[in-house]
Amino acid sequence: MNPRDWSFLRLMRRKPESTFAESDRLHVINITRNTELASHAEAAKSGNKRSKGLLGRKGLASGEGMWIVPCEAIHTFFMQFAIDLVYLDRRNRIKKVVSSVPPWRFSACLSAHSVLELPSGTVHKSQSCPGDLVEFSAVSGAADLPKR
Repeated sequence: MNPRDWSFLRLMRRKPESTFAESDRLHVINITRNTELASHAEAAKSGNKRSKGLLGRKGLASGEGMWIVPCEAIHTFFMQFAIDLVYLDRRNRIKKVVSSVPPWRFSACLSAHSVLELPSGTVHKSQSCPGDLVEFSAVSGAADLPKR
């Protein structure tokens, strides 16, 4: 078999990316612990949205969050509030959690595929830890939620 075919086969075996649209709001649940991480998180999949992230916001309300895909590292430079981070692999299994990351910090998990940014205290409240499985679902009535 030709080596070019091998790379094509690898791509075919990969789990397909989430089909959530850029504007979708997501409900995020830690199904291992049966706890809610976010009732209405945003998906940041475009380069512009991933680059901006949470910059320019005054904070995250309870239930809010941002899922950045793909992402292995984040910074909180120029942010005005602390956040919790949940790093996920391609199958949405938690690789690493970081609580209360203050402004002007950098955090990374090189084995992660995406990161979920949440209000500070969410990781502790949900008891999320590495190895837990996270599930994303579209929020019904997402058009009624305010856009940021």
